[in-house]
Amino acid sequence: MNNATEHPLVRAHLDAVERYTAPLAAERRRELLADLREHVEVALAESDAADDDAVRHVLEQLGSLRRIADAALAEEGRARPEPETRLRTATTLALAVLALPLVLVPGIGPGLALLSAVVAAIRLAKSRQWTGREKKQATLLLLSPILLTPLAAATVAFAAELTAAGVLLACAVGFCPTLVAAFRLARSAARLRSAAVAA
Repeated sequence: MNNATEHPLVRAHLDAVERYTAPLAAERRRELLADLREHVEVALAESDAADDDAVRHVLEQLGSLRRIADAALAEEGRARPEPETRLRTATTLALAVLALPLVLVPGIGPGLALLSAVVAAIRLAKSRQWTGREKKQATLLLLSPILLTPLAAATVAFAAELTAAGVLLACAVGFCPTLVAAFRLARSAARLRSAAVAA
């Protein structure tokens, strides 16, 4: 193999370190990964063999993924993201996604929607699973229906008479960013859980 860092074990190791150090600034994370790649390349170049056993030995000398990530994060005064259970993640995302459809329920719907959105926002803010950047992006996407839905409704009303179908269309358009936020958070949580299993 021409490049030792292209070995599947090395790639998996570096990918896991990258996921665990997601709270770091991108430049700092790139520096850390470059240092780790260089160390692996030098150690494997000095080794007589480049087989799986030699690669495993070099990776063991680096130390555990958690130790590497914790040390890098501690230097920056940050904590490593901790995966939550699938149920906890699903509950948080379901509360976020349910907020807009609940608005359409006559009578108690708006109150339930507000409660659902507030609980989802609190759970998202308290979670150690997602980085601050992910939380900010998700919060913006979760709040976007507040502006996007009336804007879509006004556009529909301007183009034609605002009927029940137009209101539903406006709600569907306003709901799209919430689905995007939920999808991105779910994908991030799944990557973190898989990194935790690999560690």
